[in-house]
Amino acid sequence: MKNCILLLACFTMTIAKAQIPTPIHLWPQNRLIDTANGHKLIEHDATKATDNKPGGKGVIRLADISDPTITIYVPKNPNGTAVIVCPGGGYAILALDLEGTEICTWLNSIGVTAVLLKYRVPAPGGKLRYELPLQDAQRALGLVRYNAAKWNIKPDHIGILGFSAGGHLTAALSNNNTQRTYLKVDAADAVNCRPDFAVLIYPAYLKSNADPAKLAPEVQVTDNTPPTFIVQTEDDPIDVQNALTYYSELKNFKVPSEIHLYPKGGHGYGMRITEGDLAGYPKLLQNWLFNTTF
Repeated sequence: MKNCILLLACFTMTIAKAQIPTPIHLWPQNRLIDTANGHKLIEHDATKATDNKPGGKGVIRLADISDPTITIYVPKNPNGTAVIVCPGGGYAILALDLEGTEICTWLNSIGVTAVLLKYRVPAPGGKLRYELPLQDAQRALGLVRYNAAKWNIKPDHIGILGFSAGGHLTAALSNNNTQRTYLKVDAADAVNCRPDFAVLIYPAYLKSNADPAKLAPEVQVTDNTPPTFIVQTEDDPIDVQNALTYYSELKNFKVPSEIHLYPKGGHGYGMRITEGDLAGYPKLLQNWLFNTTF
């Protein structure tokens, strides 16, 4: 009897362990830079008691990330579509739950495999703030596509979704995918890293600093830019023109796209909005994903 109980306990522990997604390191250790702005990067939660609590809940603000990973969240009934999720945080931290794990849970609820990208922040000295994150995003999408058969994913149904700075990273990958911005590591880097679709939620940093009427150089739209879905509020402290200018360029290049503009909602709400029109955007996104990927 004791042996049976022991076996059952071991089996239960094995199942529980199997249900916990395991992070996958993106790079060999010799490719990593573990300092920024003159200090050693030690990954930690930088949340303060005075930080905003969207939806009445706290936010994990992960800081000083030097070892980027992807974590695969598999739905109960996968439909073959995968989405790489890029949390925001001003390229200084990552809002890991608000714009990361909670989004993965929602994607799983509609049958989509979610891939949480924990990209490098902040930028080391001499690097553009998006430079290493873009390398991480290119590497992540290549790895997902390379392993598509193993992970039960359709290789032509892999998209990317990002919030705020993660929205900028999403736009950067959407328009910088014909060649890697780093020295190739392995066979996964020979695989196409263009996303099949892109989702930008309250994106930041899309406008050019030199000419705010134009897009930044790293997010220049072309006819190769993937179909795109955008959500934006007019009262966002980050200028609404970021999203509108990007959407206008998508239309100029006849890229299939849609934008949902709401009068109120602010910034940094993830999917925690429960009232008003803005609370309906996840359903609109779900419909768009299904119409775009099936």
